[in-house]
Amino acid sequence: MMETLGRVLVVVPTYNERDNLPAIVERLRAAVPYAHVLVADDNSPDGTGEVADRLAAGDEQVHVLHRPGKQGLGAAYIAGFRWGLDEGFDVLVEMDADGSHQPEELPKLLRAVAEGADLAIGSRYVPGGKVVNWPQRRELLSKGANVYTRVMLGLPVRDATAGFRAYRAATLEKVGLAGVESQGYCFQVDLTLRTSRHGLRVVEVPITFVERTVGKSKMSGKVMSEALWRIGLWGVTGLPGRLKGPRRP
Repeated sequence: MMETLGRVLVVVPTYNERDNLPAIVERLRAAVPYAHVLVADDNSPDGTGEVADRLAAGDEQVHVLHRPGKQGLGAAYIAGFRWGLDEGFDVLVEMDADGSHQPEELPKLLRAVAEGADLAIGSRYVPGGKVVNWPQRRELLSKGANVYTRVMLGLPVRDATAGFRAYRAATLEKVGLAGVESQGYCFQVDLTLRTSRHGLRVVEVPITFVERTVGKSKMSGKVMSEALWRIGLWGVTGLPGRLKGPRRP
């Protein structure tokens, strides 16, 4: 599969994840030994950046991108993607640092890309996918957000807000990263929508999402509000294009 995929980079954004990061990197390197890891740290006050530097010093396939401060999930991923594209990686992966995305499931996403997907999404809401230890309110909120997204945008995706995903480098270059300002859940929907509207192939792979056991969630009312208004706006402005059908690659 490595020969089919080319070079793989896993972008792991961090903010105050020093207790989670070493174990996640260790599991990731064991699950996909040929993959490189880029920790994109937003100047975490808890010293996550220093932990990342120590990991990188002991492993040439671990890299660190130090950012000046907390600027949001979307901005961290875009910075990581640009770093990876500049370095010539062929597949770029999004993965959280908090343990909710299990590194052992990454080979399933990479296999989907190797078999032709332009974007492979680790989905909680397709057959075989599930959520473990999430409060019922959070799960209902997440499912509701995805229903809202499908209705407003006409996306044939069950889990457009998912943050465990693998892109071909060519996909990111085609959809374009310039002008992407969305954050949080909204960032994931944004890139899914761009990929779909370019007529590229999106595949959902069932995963088990596990609620973090260490640290605090970065979810906030601001993130949810942004998702509501941006998705609504995209739904209204994109209606004429949906009626014409997707762009062809």
